[in-house]
Amino acid sequence: MSALFIRNESFQSFLKHYPVTSAILAIDIFVYLFFLIVGKIAPLFTYYAFQYMVGTNALILQGNWWQLGTPVFLHVTFSHILFNAFSLLILAPALEAMLGKGKFIAAFLGTGIISNVAALFLEPPSFSHYGASAAVFGLMGIYLYLAVFRQYLITQQDRTIIIVILIISMIGSFFYPNVDILGHFTGFLAGFALAPLLFVRSGLR
Repeated sequence: MSALFIRNESFQSFLKHYPVTSAILAIDIFVYLFFLIVGKIAPLFTYYAFQYMVGTNALILQGNWWQLGTPVFLHVTFSHILFNAFSLLILAPALEAMLGKGKFIAAFLGTGIISNVAALFLEPPSFSHYGASAAVFGLMGIYLYLAVFRQYLITQQDRTIIIVILIISMIGSFFYPNVDILGHFTGFLAGFALAPLLFVRSGLR
C-alpha cells in the first residue's frame, strides 16, 4: 500500500496531525462501547438512547431532524464498528491533510447527511439506518474524483488502489447481510458531487 494510505505514525503523531479523524474514531468507539456496556446494566435506558440516535424516516419527517446526523456515529455490532473504524483509519487521514479540518468535517458529515436525506425520499417511512458506512463511501467518492479529475494530486499507484478499494467495497455491499446498499451508493455519489466544491480555492488545483 502506498504512502497515501499506509499509517505508520506514532499514536501521539496521529492525534496531532489528524485531529478530526481521531475525534470521529473516538466518538464512534465511545458510542459503541457505551451501548455495549451500559446495555447490560440498563437495557431500557439504552433502548431509548438508541431510538433517539437511530435514523428512522417516520420520526425524521415528524421533526427529529437530528437523526439525519446522529446515525453516522451509531454502530451496534463489532463487525460493523470494526469495518468502519478501519476504513476511516485508512481513508480519512490523507483527505483531512488535503482539505484541512473544516472542509474535512464538511465532507464527512455532509456525505452522511446527504445519504440520509436521500433515504427519506427513496425508502419507506418505516426504514431505519445507522452507521458511518455512507460517509465512508462518501470519502471513496471524493477519492474517485481525485483519481479522475485531479490526478496530479495522487500517484498512479494511489489511483490504482482507490479503484481497487472502491470495486471491492461496492461488490461487498451486495454480499454482506443487512447492508444498506442504497446508503452506500448515495453516500458515494454525494462525495463525488461535493468534491469539486471542497477543492475549490484549496490551493490544490
